[in-house]
Amino acid sequence: MKDIMRIKCLLSADVETLLNQQIKKEAHSSAMYLAMASWCNQNGFDYSSDYFFKQSEEERVHQLKLFKYVLDMGGTALSPDVNNIKQDYASFREVFEDALEQEVAITQSFKNIAANCLKEQDFVTFEFLNWFMKEQREEEYKARRALELFEVIGEEGTGRWEIDKHVNKIKYDSETAGE
Repeated sequence: MKDIMRIKCLLSADVETLLNQQIKKEAHSSAMYLAMASWCNQNGFDYSSDYFFKQSEEERVHQLKLFKYVLDMGGTALSPDVNNIKQDYASFREVFEDALEQEVAITQSFKNIAANCLKEQDFVTFEFLNWFMKEQREEEYKARRALELFEVIGEEGTGRWEIDKHVNKIKYDSETAGE
């Protein structure tokens, strides 16, 4: 029966596995951003806490978008276990360093899936992934800009307070990017 079901699935077993791994990575990112929101809140960085709550929700949306795609293609989407979430940070800056590191890792993961889709000539999934690639361009940009605030503003005196105030104001406009 499983072989008959595979025929009805428009995804190769390898691509389905990669997509399920990505679903788990998105769930992990969502949980990680919730932990960051909590840490920021507990340490008085209210604007950054709000920023990370929004980031967590975005990652959850990405997870569900991938989950639904696997199902729509006739595959089996797996609900992931999420564990090993870092709960404490040595500094305000470390939160943003970890956020950027996470976004870069997610981008690399999507590139890997896209490369596999091209290798297998799965152009439907490749096209689906384009939305995520554009989204990652925005996510990495925002994470880099947030971290740059530490250099531009500095952390001395009221610096961390100023950084916190500016984090939610970071916007990415793909139409004006690069101008």
